[in-house]
Amino acid sequence: MKKFKLGLVLSGGGTRGVAHAGALKFLMEKNIHPDVLACCSAGSIVGTLYAIGKSPLEILDFFKSIYFFNWHHFAFNKPGFISSEVFSDYLNPVFGEMTLGELEVEVQIIATELISGKQKIFGEKDKIVDAVIASCSIPGITVPYIVGDEMFSDGGVLNNFPVDIIHQDCEKLIGIFVSPLQEVTVNDLNSIRSVTTRAYELLSHRTELHKFSFCDWLITSKKLANYGIFESSAERLEEIFEIGYQAAKTSYDDSIFKTEI
Repeated sequence: MKKFKLGLVLSGGGTRGVAHAGALKFLMEKNIHPDVLACCSAGSIVGTLYAIGKSPLEILDFFKSIYFFNWHHFAFNKPGFISSEVFSDYLNPVFGEMTLGELEVEVQIIATELISGKQKIFGEKDKIVDAVIASCSIPGITVPYIVGDEMFSDGGVLNNFPVDIIHQDCEKLIGIFVSPLQEVTVNDLNSIRSVTTRAYELLSHRTELHKFSFCDWLITSKKLANYGIFESSAERLEEIFEIGYQAAKTSYDDSIFKTEI
């Protein structure tokens, strides 16, 4: 017998993670509530806010309140442009010293441990703030986050769509994937940077594709490829939220959940 009736997987994707909140709004309208969440990067922000009882619109407002590129946030002589500690300014007022085990729903969060080269799954004994910051520390952008003698970078480095950490424990599984491949033409790939970026995107996407088959219902939208990972405009964030909502709504009729839950 499986440990959980329903699992929910939330991928990374920067501010495109707001689409998770939009999709959650639709799930809540249909009275679909997961027993466990597996989250990466931006998905860990949405997942923990959801699990503490925040509404989808409150989660949207949280993303609207974040602004990383303030000069006060820049790191000097560090392996990253922005201090990972800046996340704590936004997370501490919400979670304080809470651990993942104190949330209303079980949440597991993925991060990449740079020293060992292995993924770390944060669980019930870990502080929420530590787990989320570790999972959201984008390499080359934010300074790696240190907890004890471990150094963490974004969970998406190794596992952007962590279906594999819960699928064997769940009777049914819903996945929300907010990092679709951007559509490009030959003319778009006209520099070393663009070709290198595309190559890394393809490598990452290929590792996630096979995981889609584990999901009984996969919610995603190619429209999200038109948005960046650091959107700051309230209007753009609202558009992303609506894309997530519509992606869930339009795929619902073809899912098993219309009749089973």
